[in-house]
Amino acid sequence: MGTALVYHEDMTEARLLWEDPQCEIECPERLTSALERLQQHGLEQRCLRLAAREASELELGLVHSPEYVALLRRTQALGMDELQALSGQYDAVYFHPRTFHCARLAAGAGLQLVDAVLTGAVHNGLALVRPPGHHSQRAAANGFCVFNNVAIAARYAQQKHGLHRILVVDWDIHHGQGIQYVFEDDPSVLYFSWHRYEHGRFWPHLRESAADAVGQGRGQGFTVNLPWNQFDPELVLVAAGFDSAIGDPEGHMQAMPECFAHLTQLLQVLAGGRVCAMLEGGYHLESLSQSVCMTVQALLGDPAPPLSGPMVPHPSALESIQSVRAAQAPHWSSLQQQDLAPALSPSISSPEGRSSTLLPAGPELKMAAAQAAVALSSLLDLRRLRPTPPVRTAVALTSLGTGLVLPPGVLRQEGSAPQEEMQTWARLHEGLAKDEALTALRKVLYLLDGILDGQVSSGIAATPAPAAGAILDVAVRHGLSQGAQRLLCVAVGQLDRPLDLADDGRSLWLNIRGKEAAALSMSHVSVPLSETTGGFLNCILALILPLAYGFQSDLVLLALGPAHGLREPQAALLAALLRVPAGGRVLALVDDESTPQLAGVLARVLHGEAPTSLGPFSMASPEDIQALMYLRRQLEPQWKMLQVAAPA
Repeated sequence: MGTALVYHEDMTEARLLWEDPQCEIECPERLTSALERLQQHGLEQRCLRLAAREASELELGLVHSPEYVALLRRTQALGMDELQALSGQYDAVYFHPRTFHCARLAAGAGLQLVDAVLTGAVHNGLALVRPPGHHSQRAAANGFCVFNNVAIAARYAQQKHGLHRILVVDWDIHHGQGIQYVFEDDPSVLYFSWHRYEHGRFWPHLRESAADAVGQGRGQGFTVNLPWNQFDPELVLVAAGFDSAIGDPEGHMQAMPECFAHLTQLLQVLAGGRVCAMLEGGYHLESLSQSVCMTVQALLGDPAPPLSGPMVPHPSALESIQSVRAAQAPHWSSLQQQDLAPALSPSISSPEGRSSTLLPAGPELKMAAAQAAVALSSLLDLRRLRPTPPVRTAVALTSLGTGLVLPPGVLRQEGSAPQEEMQTWARLHEGLAKDEALTALRKVLYLLDGILDGQVSSGIAATPAPAAGAILDVAVRHGLSQGAQRLLCVAVGQLDRPLDLADDGRSLWLNIRGKEAAALSMSHVSVPLSETTGGFLNCILALILPLAYGFQSDLVLLALGPAHGLREPQAALLAALLRVPAGGRVLALVDDESTPQLAGVLARVLHGEAPTSLGPFSMASPEDIQALMYLRRQLEPQWKMLQVAAPA
């Protein structure tokens, strides 16, 4: 199984036939430029290419009224003046004689992708489509959108495949009100929209785009305008708009294309990795093309490039998150446990028209375009300077590897570091005196050097239990001395931080399964291992992952030592999430008393496969919540990303 790419060249046939500055940006080149870039990077060739089919009128009727479908059908026979007059009845829409065909292909592409993923033909995929869909409503076109591709796909997945829980994530810069309207009273679909709102001053200027719009009736709490761990979706649908990317003339935001690789990989830990992305907005052709490439790379399992720049959340983002959490808390028990600040009450306004004083114009717009061109050029240069390692995952498992079946493409490493180098380390650690320990250390350092040299992205090595602490100590020091600028060590079990390890800001040591919650320094944190799924998730999502992003490490050591206590799904989720902020550079050290199955699970997730479910959700204990809040209060002054997870 792999990644599907669904496309049809006929979707480029519809285009604007008259002058309309508002609509001219929705053009066929949005698809052709993205496809060309996918081909240039060799990504299309790695996907299973599927030709889109037309959605039937019965399938369109899962969301749209028969009268609306009939109206669109009649556009095939209209002249230009009639098309222009009909277009004027809607907000930011144009029709073409081929619009009906193109829009049916766009909706059908989503259905083909859902079929391919849910039948197991592929793990995930992207439908490269136009016209977009997330603004379209039951009987109205809106915002370039004709048929609601994602909403139709969700209803189709429910009807044909019998799904009961679907997560829809909409990261387009504009609120997808069309999707929200379809599912606002449906608790089987959780709609999560991350969009620009500006208290109603940004299009589509709707009050229901605000954070306190949480759904209606039985669907209350299942519309999130900005916690899905309790929801446990069976499928993730992504309304993948790229108009928040740098240079876009609609969004006027600064998101770099690699941000979308991170978003995609974070979503892939849900629903067993069954992720179906469908193109929505995105109108700067180069920025759109690179963002599409980043998304497809992530779907293929390639490591996401590390994010650059300061990891400090903007105050407006914190305000939005605070408002969303307060609005959603009555509907989600996991949020009710957390220390929520009072919701802010910003003024809401709904001015007429599409323009906003917040958007740059004139010289500012030209300057923004120039900055976007420089940034995108730099990204291409960075790709050339930091090519993808030839080996994605390598293993050196000795006894753990006996009879272990590894995923295709995972390399069994046979090499070892020079014997002379090992003698130096052995004199510093009594635990390395035995031949078994030295043999394991040689394999660990050989694998570590491969990661640091750019030959291997990630790896797994077995360590003898008595020497696990000594080998981890050597690996940390060796990594720092051989080029790692910032090293994150996540030690699970009986693995203490060496007392003489320099506290110079180059290493961050997180010990899970510590005796008590303690911030021993700003670079040494200890937290007990929770016995509940809720407590474990809180620890990862509200502590470990924000710290990992804030630290911006270029190497992660994940050490599962003696008495680590992690079940296979827990270890898999931890490894999968740590892989994202570090650009895939993770070395997992596994106690050789662990099961071979654990090593196999880690190999699969480090190779890009999705982790399995943690199982039934259980609430975090009050003690777990108190420990987490204590640590966050201690660490937040230095680690600003902790503000995002739960503002105090």
